[in-house]
Amino acid sequence: MQELQVMSVVPGSKGKVNIRFEDGVEVAMYRGELRKLTAQEEQLLLREGAYVPDWLYQKVLQEIVGLRAKKRAMFLLEQRDYTEQQLMEKLRRSQYPEMCVEMAISYVKQYHYVDDLRYAIHYIQYHQSKKSRQKLKMDLMQKGVKKETIEQALEETFESDERQQIRELAEKRHFDSAGSNEKEKRRMYQFLMRRGYKSSDILSVLKCQE
Repeated sequence: MQELQVMSVVPGSKGKVNIRFEDGVEVAMYRGELRKLTAQEEQLLLREGAYVPDWLYQKVLQEIVGLRAKKRAMFLLEQRDYTEQQLMEKLRRSQYPEMCVEMAISYVKQYHYVDDLRYAIHYIQYHQSKKSRQKLKMDLMQKGVKKETIEQALEETFESDERQQIRELAEKRHFDSAGSNEKEKRRMYQFLMRRGYKSSDILSVLKCQE
C-alpha cells in the first residue's frame, strides 16, 4: 500500500491546521473537519513524520478539502461572474491544493456555472458602447478568456459604431482638430490608438473635424 509521509503540521489562522505531505501538497484543514475523522486518522494526519495511507490522503483531498473547494467556488459564483482563470486564481489564493482547484473548476464547468463564452458575451454587451473591439479583446484576454472564445463572442455580440465612439471621446476631451496644432493632434491620435481604435477610423474622424 502506498503511503505518504507528513512533513509538517503547523497551526494556521481561523482554527485551521496546515498539513504538508512529502509530495509537496499542503492542505489547510479546520479542526471541525479533523474531528469528523476517526481518532486514528486524525492522529496520523497531525503527527509529523507519520506515514499516511493513500486512501486517507485521497479522502482528505477529495472528500474533505476538495468538497470545500467546490462549495467555495459555488459561493463565489453566486456573488458575481468569474472567468475560469479568475476563479482558479481565487481558489489558489485561498490556499486550496491544485488537485482541489481542478476538481472545483471541473464541477462548476460541468453544470455551466462558469462559462467563459457567456462571460465574454455579457462583458461585451455591457462595455461595447464605450470600448473599441480591440480594447474589449485585450480586456478579456487579461481575464484569462481564450482568443477563440473572445472572437466568437465578438462575432455574436459586437455591434457598436467605433467612429461614433471616437467622436464622443474627442468631444469629451474638448478636442477640435481644426484648432489644434500638430502636437495636440498627435497626442489625441496616440490616446485613441491606446484605446484600441483603428488608425483608419481615427484619421477619418479627425479629418472630418478640420
